[in-house]
Amino acid sequence: MTDARDSEGYLLPDNRRSFPLGTFLRHYSLDELPQLFNIVKGDMSLVGPRPWIPEQLAVFPERYRTERCSVRPGLTGMAQVYGRNGIPFYRRLCCDLVYTRNVFLFTDIRIVFQTIVRIITRKDVQQCRDAFRNTTGSILIKNDLSVPVVCPSGREES
Repeated sequence: MTDARDSEGYLLPDNRRSFPLGTFLRHYSLDELPQLFNIVKGDMSLVGPRPWIPEQLAVFPERYRTERCSVRPGLTGMAQVYGRNGIPFYRRLCCDLVYTRNVFLFTDIRIVFQTIVRIITRKDVQQCRDAFRNTTGSILIKNDLSVPVVCPSGREES
């Protein structure tokens, strides 16, 4: 990708900064394959919350960070099945928390198969414009987790 920016200095959308090969790899999620080395090394699992950079994780309260990091990060997870990049960050966190509370082999198998279907159908590959914003529309600097969010399990998180 290039680091092309608009007139205000903000990075252009991924689809305008990517080279054709990068677009192809991203389109079919092939850019995730190098993470298989991390799975083989034991640093990651096949299913679990996707790794976040520390700045993304730091905006959430300690109890959410602790719970989310209580399981090994994964190549795919509930957030990828229930919206991938098409959902805001606080919804991804909700999916991750639901997963950490329901770690079962059957759940992992279901998530792997649902992920394969999403890759084949190329569903939700695009970046949500608000994916890095909180419930009030602010950039994720001070995240507002006080608004209840309905999670994939049907239960409310607050």
